[in-house]
Amino acid sequence: MPFTPSLEALKALAHPRRLRVLDQLTRHGPATSARLARDLGLNTGATSYHLRALAAHGFVEETDPAEGPEAARARERWWRAVAQDLRLPPRSEQDPETRAVVDQMNRLAYVSDLRLFAQRQGADEESGPWRDAFPYSRGTVRLTPEEPRQLFDDHVALLNRYRRPEDETPAGARTVLTRFLAFPAPERHPGADAPSGADAPPGVDGPSAPDGPPTTTPPADPS
Repeated sequence: MPFTPSLEALKALAHPRRLRVLDQLTRHGPATSARLARDLGLNTGATSYHLRALAAHGFVEETDPAEGPEAARARERWWRAVAQDLRLPPRSEQDPETRAVVDQMNRLAYVSDLRLFAQRQGADEESGPWRDAFPYSRGTVRLTPEEPRQLFDDHVALLNRYRRPEDETPAGARTVLTRFLAFPAPERHPGADAPSGADAPPGVDGPSAPDGPPTTTPPADPS
């Protein structure tokens, strides 16, 4: 069921450490505050604080401890990410405060995505069938202003075909990250496509191009 968070919930989420905590729980399953602290290089006080902030807005919740050796530490509080279809209002309907929070949240998320993508590209130790499980696509299509939303809905419907309860997940399955990004190409202007300054990608010369990764910006209507 689609869920539209309040501005206060978005403010709670648009925090680099909270997004890391939520991402860790989403990708690796339930964990304690202590385990998250070890995995993320934080202290347990910080992870506990951020977990409570996320829980207050329904992004995470307490759960039973894992079975096996972990169950012996049942007195610890275990947390899991809440599965939900988070939707944001169209950009034209966002007030300036909401837009600023959404932009910040998306910038943080895209930086994290680029980092994870780079890690996967360099994962030479991967072996077996997962070594080639790395589909990647870039493309362009001519669309009307209404069609990107339909394209997004079709993408979500396709993902939902592959969602299944944990007890129905086949042996050998693992978490796979998917991302969808579509935005209108800039209008043609003389010199508009020449890289310069902060938007010059690594290895491409441009006036005053700084060292480091390119700047990332959110799509026109993030969801």
